[in-house]
Amino acid sequence: MSFAITKRFAFSASHQLEAVGPDHPCARLHGHNYEVEVVAEAPDLDERGFVVDYFELDPVRDYLADTLDHRHLNDVISGEPSAERIAWWVFEWCKANLPVEVARQVAAVRVSETPRTWAEYRPHS
Repeated sequence: MSFAITKRFAFSASHQLEAVGPDHPCARLHGHNYEVEVVAEAPDLDERGFVVDYFELDPVRDYLADTLDHRHLNDVISGEPSAERIAWWVFEWCKANLPVEVARQVAAVRVSETPRTWAEYRPHS
């Protein structure tokens, strides 16, 4: 049994997916209003009754605003800037940049390009 919380963030950006072939609609320059969810999990709650305090995830919001918002993702992320790769990229940023006690609780990152599509990165345990 474990506990989980999720905090959602948003940014807007453009990208092109070149590996899909020239006839694919995502090969053209286009943009999305992305939503990013950071999922934190713990086997038990801390002394405050939290998995993680939601405020401790605010650096993710600031990072997305400073690094991805209103950018062309092909210029920021190496490789194809698919939703899957963005999820992995944000997860890796969380692990490397959030305080250790918060970063170790980050279990997954989900990225949405549209209201009906989600990609998730969750490393193997």
